[in-house]
Amino acid sequence: MDLREAEVTAQAQNGGRRGDWIRPAAWIGAAALFAAPFVAERLTPEMQWNAFDFVVWGAMLGSGLLAMELAMLGGGLAYRLGVGFAAAAALGLVWVNGAVGIIGSEDDGANLLFSGVLATALIGALLARFEAKGMARAMVAAAVAQAAVAVIALALGWAWENVRELVGATGLFGVLWLISARLFANEARAKAPAG
Repeated sequence: MDLREAEVTAQAQNGGRRGDWIRPAAWIGAAALFAAPFVAERLTPEMQWNAFDFVVWGAMLGSGLLAMELAMLGGGLAYRLGVGFAAAAALGLVWVNGAVGIIGSEDDGANLLFSGVLATALIGALLARFEAKGMARAMVAAAVAQAAVAVIALALGWAWENVRELVGATGLFGVLWLISARLFANEARAKAPAG
């Protein structure tokens, strides 16, 4: 009996697929995140979103849910969680950058450098054909790109006023990319033929 047959047998004995909790948790989490700005608007006058803000926010959350749904079509629990962490890193990076900016304010053109991080992750995933081993490499590349943007911004003197925010955001998103990479690597090892 190979590893995949053992996993299917274990899932059947446990009454279904492992990780079935991921889908409802993701949808509930996305609904809560979508509602958060409504609540924040009631609590503070600084939070004022218009219809366009909610459409963009909904599109971001929807793209994360789409990634999760596609991941649910195949792969084990580690693969699914890897997609979840990658989606959290990507969506978080877009959200923070659009809301307040990481290098200066949200209007600072230097923040466009972070689109290179997203492109690195996406192109890497496409080149890997979404296979776990290649996805692990793509997520490591995204973490390196994340750090490279911070180094470039500091080297060019763009972020010295907010160096703590830049280093903090770089660390947070870098860790998310690396957790995703580790999960994909675990999935690749689990699916590797024994011997």
